Amino acid sequence: MRGVALAGSLVLAAVAVPTSVVAAAPATGRGHTADPQDAALDFDSAAYTTISVTVDGRPMSVRWYKEICYVADPVTAAARQPGGPGGGTTTIPDTACGYQSMNVFVPESAFGDQRTPVYFAVDNSGWRASRIRASVTAGTSYSSSTSTVGAALKAGYVFVDVASRSRGLVGADGSAPGKAPAAVVDAKAAVRYLRLNDAAMPGSAERIVVNGTSGGGALVSILGASGNSAEYTPHLAATGAAGIDARGRSTLRDDVFAVNAYCPITDLGNADIAYEWLYNVLATRDATGSNPSPEDATAIAAQFAAYEKSLGLRNPDGSRLTAATMLDTIEKEVIRSAETYLQADPAHTIPPLGGTFEITSGAPGGTPTTKSYVNDWIDVDTATGTVRSVDMAKYLAFVATQAKLKTTPAFDAVGVHGNTTSGTETDLFGPPTQTYMNYTEYGWNHNDVAGDGSGIEDTGLTWKQYTAKKSTTVDDQVHLINPMDFIGTSADTAPNWYVRHGTRDRDTAFTVSVNLDRALAADPQVRNLNHRLAWNQPHAGNYDVPEAMAWIADTVRKAGNPLAPRPKG
Repeated sequence: MRGVALAGSLVLAAVAVPTSVVAAAPATGRGHTADPQDAALDFDSAAYTTISVTVDGRPMSVRWYKEICYVADPVTAAARQPGGPGGGTTTIPDTACGYQSMNVFVPESAFGDQRTPVYFAVDNSGWRASRIRASVTAGTSYSSSTSTVGAALKAGYVFVDVASRSRGLVGADGSAPGKAPAAVVDAKAAVRYLRLNDAAMPGSAERIVVNGTSGGGALVSILGASGNSAEYTPHLAATGAAGIDARGRSTLRDDVFAVNAYCPITDLGNADIAYEWLYNVLATRDATGSNPSPEDATAIAAQFAAYEKSLGLRNPDGSRLTAATMLDTIEKEVIRSAETYLQADPAHTIPPLGGTFEITSGAPGGTPTTKSYVNDWIDVDTATGTVRSVDMAKYLAFVATQAKLKTTPAFDAVGVHGNTTSGTETDLFGPPTQTYMNYTEYGWNHNDVAGDGSGIEDTGLTWKQYTAKKSTTVDDQVHLINPMDFIGTSADTAPNWYVRHGTRDRDTAFTVSVNLDRALAADPQVRNLNHRLAWNQPHAGNYDVPEAMAWIADTVRKAGNPLAPRPKG
């Protein structure tokens, strides 16, 4: 990881086009030499249905290219999948390619436009598998101020819904074919499909903007960080992705133009460490009565200082980002968030000390509830739109009262101390024949569930001993979904990043997005970085549609028009 002094969190610098593309060119989908597998993935430009929608009160025709399978060898899913009402199961109609396909929606202004951006949306909350969905529905009205669909269609962008394998997917043979890095491989395969067919499809594969929230935010982050890395080539070949020749070499690119990520749950191999440090360094767990495993919490948090030091990151002022400076860094980010909010609109206010925050929450489609919380942590000067002070201990307690803190461990809890029911990300790892596998040193060494195939009890090996074996895959799985391992390397990292993480988000530690920001800022390939804690937002995404879409439009404008695509062959 490169560490350099920077002028601020918004970084604008010149950068060269990707150079580490893959050994076997051609490097783009234009002029790509077809092979039998790629021929099977040709786009049919006539295979669309025209639907009508309304955007901001104006009717619009949209061409819908329905459920395009973007790989030649998709994994067949079981007809019954988890996620039904009450935690049960649901029956799916599309077992053949429902988890490796995409819906493409083309607004009328882009019917003949092969240079307009492609808005590439993933839907992987909690790193879970996402079955194909259709965000654009005939007869529906959309607002460009609140809906990414409405805003993208109004801007003339091609809107793409991308499904992918991931945790929870059940294969037709009863296996779990969504283990890491399946979601990343599928996202790359979808990008490769767009590049392969760039000349035939509306929109430009050189202007792909990837969007996702939570686990989806993590997915688009690793997709944006690991462009053209050869480490994924065997996985891409196994699923029949475009641009893999008969010798197993990559002949297409999978880097992307821009990343629009919200509250990314990423760096999972170290997420427990970051979480426990954040909520124990000022005794937040104790203060909020949510410390059921204090010994575990203390032991996990103790690993944070060494981890943070290993990253070698720096703050915008050039100071080193360490455990000793992290709280001050987060405090400055919270202040920047509040002041940006106050100065954006004269109508924006923050309650004075002793006043109350009125916070409305609730699941989409449910009945919202409003609760009052005393402001005992931030003191603002309303006249100047500035923050006088922040009490970090009380701030973190405020965050922890919005929703109860996660278990300890927060992300790799299954199998630890007899836990077999937690919904943490443990089932994202391990072989497809195994329900789950601990993927952190602490989770592995404290697994005491006999017969689950994970931990010392079943393998007779500590984490370090197990991962030292060449046949081990779990540590590789962790690596292949972690953007921190690719930023600043020979991979072609996306040049444009817009990252938001709510100031009330208790689902993942603020250190995760701060580290992501500082790592991106140190990567010379990144020329446009816009990271901020989003004021008074919970674990959520796409709450700032006008701002995000204005950033995309400005980024596209500054980049200029891409070259017109050329036919394959």
